[in-house]
Amino acid sequence: MRSINFTIYCVMSVGNLRDLYQQVILERYKAPRYRGQTNPVHRHQRGHNPSCGDTIELTLKLNDAGDTIAEVKFEGEGCAISMASADLMAEALQGQTIADALAMVERFQQMMKGEAEFPKEQRKLNVMQGVAQFPVRIKCANLCWHALRAALESTGNASTTDLVSTEAES
Repeated sequence: MRSINFTIYCVMSVGNLRDLYQQVILERYKAPRYRGQTNPVHRHQRGHNPSCGDTIELTLKLNDAGDTIAEVKFEGEGCAISMASADLMAEALQGQTIADALAMVERFQQMMKGEAEFPKEQRKLNVMQGVAQFPVRIKCANLCWHALRAALESTGNASTTDLVSTEAES
């Protein structure tokens, strides 16, 4: 009898956790905290996910030395997953060095493959782990991270005609 109760408890906990993840994603989609454009704009990148129609325009403000992210904002339209991912990413990047931000891109993409998760200090990003269960939606979650990588790897303002796409992502 004891093992049955334990099993039911575990199933309920997983269900409650999934509900919490969905709630956070919907909250960030409906009321994003980092929507807009930085002032000034030190890095700029547009992105598109053709499979879902998501678009994003990411702007970054760097510190005076140009090696740390002071602010990240985004504009765009898309599904709840892509917009929530962008908002959570923008929050997590405040105060990160460019090197640390690029490492976060790698960790996020590993998380989408079920191979990693974020440490305690960045655990809010782990809310997106549930997306990995739906392979077709991974491109939605990754869009802002692809745009971030392109923006950080550019040597200055990316041209507004430059566009990163999740098309090649499998």
